[in-house]
Amino acid sequence: MIKCSAYVRVSVRGFSHPQNKEIEKRFGRFENSVSRLFDDFFRDFTDVKRSGNVQRSNRGLRIPPLDVHEGDKEFVVNAELPGVTKEQINLDVRDGALYISGETKQDEKYKEGNTHIQERRYGAFSRTITLPRNVKTEAICAKFENGILEVKIPKDDKPSGMKIDIK
Repeated sequence: MIKCSAYVRVSVRGFSHPQNKEIEKRFGRFENSVSRLFDDFFRDFTDVKRSGNVQRSNRGLRIPPLDVHEGDKEFVVNAELPGVTKEQINLDVRDGALYISGETKQDEKYKEGNTHIQERRYGAFSRTITLPRNVKTEAICAKFENGILEVKIPKDDKPSGMKIDIK
């Protein structure tokens, strides 16, 4: 597991004043809290436990990973949404951006009993992609297959600017 210290350790040990003992206790509690915070944060990226009773928060906003490719005639966005159904995805275009969002919920049948490992994530997900000006937003099409949302965004053939004559 990665251990990260994003703060400077301050030691007040060795001072004889009684108030310093209270400060030492408070800094100790603060240090432990920050260490737990970083341990929990990095646990999701390293050392996935395969056994034992794992209690971890799998809620919160998720940001789906994606690829954006540009061809001669279109842009293609591929968003990775494993464990999501087509009905759980919202896809909108407004204000010059493509919005991918939705929410997944935990299966009700597993609410009872003990969970020993819980690595799947539940809750809201969202991703926003700013679109270039040279696209036909009215011709955007999408398909969802095997956990991958593919969005095709055709390019506009018309030039995006115009020549201005100076008088």
